[in-house]
Amino acid sequence: MGRDRMLRALAAAIACIALAGCAAGISRQARSQVTYWGPFSEMQENPDAHKKDVVLLGGRIIENDTLPHGSELAVLQTPLGSYDRPGSPDASEGRFLVRSNDFLDPGVYEKGAMVTVVGEIVGSESRKIGDFNYVHPIIQEREIKLWKEPMWLGNGIHFSVGVGATF
Repeated sequence: MGRDRMLRALAAAIACIALAGCAAGISRQARSQVTYWGPFSEMQENPDAHKKDVVLLGGRIIENDTLPHGSELAVLQTPLGSYDRPGSPDASEGRFLVRSNDFLDPGVYEKGAMVTVVGEIVGSESRKIGDFNYVHPIIQEREIKLWKEPMWLGNGIHFSVGVGATF
């Protein structure tokens, strides 16, 4: 009996490590660079006052533009949950821009995908949303995590058991 219990405990520990690896978000190294942990709304109101601050933000991609030397994502901010995963877009406090020196393929970083980013606030840009001028903080990306599936459940609840069994 003792051996069975030990094997079960070992199997559980291995499963936890494997699941944690799959759910990992932003690296510890990138997290350690974050200097601004305040509310998004405060930073969004006056991004220029926070220039050079490093932030940890997440949200849903609204647009992905290819630039001559990289990419720019327009992101609808959402609060971060477990593993720094973005939550429901219903709780958004605004929008921000992510600039990357890397090519973020629009077929991968597509509209509606969820991302978490660590980056430096480098300024702001006013853009029109309809007739409204909206100030977007600009974040120069240091690390970005693309999430394969949203954490929030949307309109329905999805349960699955085993391989291929869905309820």
